[in-house]
Amino acid sequence: LSCSVLFRSLTVVHFHAPWAPQCSQMNDVMAELAKEHKHTMFVKLEAEAVPEVSEKYEITSVPTFLLFKGGEKIDRVDGAHAPELTNKVQRLGSGGGGAARAGDVRKEDLNERLKRLINAAPCMLFMKGSPQEPRCGFSRQIVQILKDHNVQYSSFDILSDEEVRQGLKTYSNWPTYPQVYVSGELLGGLDIIKELVESGELENTFPKTVSLENRLKSLINKSPVMLFMKGNKEAAKCGFSRQILEIMNSAGVEYETFDILGDEEVRQGLKTYSNWPTFPQLYVKGELIGGLDIVKELKENGELASVLKGEN
Repeated sequence: LSCSVLFRSLTVVHFHAPWAPQCSQMNDVMAELAKEHKHTMFVKLEAEAVPEVSEKYEITSVPTFLLFKGGEKIDRVDGAHAPELTNKVQRLGSGGGGAARAGDVRKEDLNERLKRLINAAPCMLFMKGSPQEPRCGFSRQIVQILKDHNVQYSSFDILSDEEVRQGLKTYSNWPTYPQVYVSGELLGGLDIIKELVESGELENTFPKTVSLENRLKSLINKSPVMLFMKGNKEAAKCGFSRQILEIMNSAGVEYETFDILGDEEVRQGLKTYSNWPTFPQLYVKGELIGGLDIVKELKENGELASVLKGEN
């Protein structure tokens, strides 16, 4: 990036990982934002490929978005929170220039933006404040209900954007907040949610949250040979991981890796799930083979290639 570009415009940097589906989703969001914000620059960086940069800006998980202006970091968004990113790009990139648009064009743009926002996650909550700090009693109640029922959702703070606040009332013909949307369709406000709780229908109304156990199973079986390590194939971040990579590469078998440093939930969960307290951990066809010592032993005994191919 040239300094002149950085000083002129808002720059959004997406720290991503190719293995993370939520990063792919946010790439689509970035592509849409790029169409709308011609004066904003959007950049993608693979977090694991630039460890020094990731460390400098404390990138501990993906996706993470850093927003720069005038060569200085001015904001960040941690996680796949499309509404929050959209809101910040709208607000911080608004000084990028361009002629004022006609009213009818603005209305069409607003409707497109509202449509994107309500479809930004399988379940969207438009509220006053944030789940961590609700700014009204109704929003506080609805956040508590969703938490009590383990509903996974993204939220948008309508107090931060008057255009969305007023526009959504007309768009959905619903005059009050909070508002809950499921799969892009308005479900309703607090009263509707309370009715669903009382009738026992709430659980079936919302998308199911993926449990950690199911997530671990999915990751372990992502490839016939999966290595959970510190770092990745290109850059191991501990001696044990470096050694096991050398052995794996010499075995001539295709394998995929997962960087446990980028996901604390997986890092801790896998120890319990497989009853194996250390990393790296090697899995073949969903079954734990073991760590570095086991892999070394298999290599010395001439059994590693057949184990990796699932022949044993």
